[in-house]
Amino acid sequence: MSFLTEIATRRLALTSRAIAIPAPRHFTTSIAAQKSVTETAKDTIKEVDRKVSDKLVDGINAGSNIASKVKGESEVDAGKVKGTAEEIRGQVKGSAEELKGKAKGAASEAEGKVKGSL
Repeated sequence: MSFLTEIATRRLALTSRAIAIPAPRHFTTSIAAQKSVTETAKDTIKEVDRKVSDKLVDGINAGSNIASKVKGESEVDAGKVKGTAEEIRGQVKGSAEELKGKAKGAASEAEGKVKGSL
């Protein structure tokens, strides 16, 4: 092979490879439609922040609902305790009156016996 044919074959081999491999090209319509990496990251962070804050608010609401239910039940329980205390107080007062009456009766009997024996 001559020197010129060897160079021509190498050049043709190189050029055919370059043509066979297409270079990727990006198609854009406008510059304003593109977001930079920082804008994309900010949007992602905002989405995550919003989801986390929504879950926290749901947790706070659930906690306040539970607290209000417990408070309501404690008020009901306090009313029951107050009612039970009133009931017990009434029973004790009734028992005291009954015992007072028995004591007066016993005193009257004892007085009668003393007068009868004299």
